[in-house]
Amino acid sequence: MKSIKLKDIRLRAATKTDCRTIAALYSISSDGVADYIWTTLAQPGEDIFEVGRRRYEREDTDFSYRNCVVVEREGEVIGMLVAFPMQVTETTQGDECDPVLAPYGRLECDNSYYICGMAVFPEYRGQGIGTRLLQLAEKNAHTMGYGTMSLIVFEQNNGAKRLYERFGYREIAREVVVPHPLIHYSGDAVLMVKHLEQ
Repeated sequence: MKSIKLKDIRLRAATKTDCRTIAALYSISSDGVADYIWTTLAQPGEDIFEVGRRRYEREDTDFSYRNCVVVEREGEVIGMLVAFPMQVTETTQGDECDPVLAPYGRLECDNSYYICGMAVFPEYRGQGIGTRLLQLAEKNAHTMGYGTMSLIVFEQNNGAKRLYERFGYREIAREVVVPHPLIHYSGDAVLMVKHLEQ
């Protein structure tokens, strides 16, 4: 672990030049789900992180660098947060025909500020950066007028689940994970929600 002081990091809006690193961090945060998606979209021989980079360079989708904040230390990006308002309709929640991805679609929480992904490179973990990112997400939700925050976590990811519980998130639903070699966990995916004080 590389010891850091929180005063030595800065959180800033992501730019297009960050997208390759965002892809690497999103791969970590999704525990293999992003790798699965990107593998299905890759051209023959294409690196999946290049697929992720291209996807986060887009500007007309929720999965865009525009919805990302990066954590920077001495000019190096060491962490990120992807979060955006979640609006669910009957058609969007039920139209996921890929059986591997369908459980996550069923866990989407309408009219919430959704933490889609949050990650810090392993050598910088355990030093309060995740807490800083969760605090920023909550501030952004307040600013945008959302009273509910949501996220999805694997039940077997004990460290992440404990962090969210300490921060006031509570389980409200779960779905069985469809096993796939690229996805790191089995068991259930858990929807956790936090209601903000107005």
